[in-house]
Amino acid sequence: MAMTSHDTVTFDAPPDAGTLSRRRELSATARSLLLTVLGEFVLPRGEPVWTRALLDLLGELGVEQKSARQALSRTAAEGLIDSSREGRRVRWELTESGHRLLSAGAHRIYTFGTSEVAWDGRWLVLLASVPESRRQLRHRLRTRLAWAGFGSPAPAVWLSPDAEKQAEAAEVIRELGLAEVASSFIGPFGPIGEQREMVAQAWNLDRVELAYQDFIATFQRAEPTTPADVAREQINLVHAWRRFPFLDPQLPAELLPSGWIGVKATELFHDRHRRWDADARRHWEHLLRTAD
Repeated sequence: MAMTSHDTVTFDAPPDAGTLSRRRELSATARSLLLTVLGEFVLPRGEPVWTRALLDLLGELGVEQKSARQALSRTAAEGLIDSSREGRRVRWELTESGHRLLSAGAHRIYTFGTSEVAWDGRWLVLLASVPESRRQLRHRLRTRLAWAGFGSPAPAVWLSPDAEKQAEAAEVIRELGLAEVASSFIGPFGPIGEQREMVAQAWNLDRVELAYQDFIATFQRAEPTTPADVAREQINLVHAWRRFPFLDPQLPAELLPSGWIGVKATELFHDRHRRWDADARRHWEHLLRTAD
């Protein structure tokens, strides 16, 4: 499944701690679950699918048919999928934009948390002031920088311990038209103050830790048996995991608490996904055959 910082196709905002519980996962919007399904099953297969197959799988996830059809229409209106008719039936396929969007998001999700780069001690500091009267623009800036792993210890100030994100930050500033009110600099932490205190102000790591705990508690004990159950659990797994690039800034080990729980959560995600993948795809193929 995929996730992106694209402005016109924003995904769920960063959840509060605890929103990864099973009850809240099942109450996710139909469109959000549809995007997960498209990224997990339709994207890798690369072929059009009948409406019925999508409706059947979303139905197994607790989405009512009316809501599922509305999600399809909305996603098509955003230019991510396109429809074609054969008699009275409709097929759906990813557009070029949809394929590009979901591919980039899938790469981000499946590589998230899997690599650790040695930190050189430098910080990238971005100053970008957006007036309160332009709330939508402020929200877009916050969403895109959070997706890139930036934290904000004070209004209009954004930080990243990855100086290589300068180009990504510059692209965000340019696309949002903020070049005239933004500036940046790179360097080590100075002699004033404590680095860990700054981290605590910029990122709510307690919230991230609680979210990871909830994720682990939910999926560590999940033991689906039938292919249908496995497919449902895998969608829920990916749907829950795709939020962590918003939540977890992937800070260097030097800036994290000892024994950071994100490592355990990452291992669990990949273990469960690997274990469930074959049966989940087998069930998806069954739905495709039934829809033919």
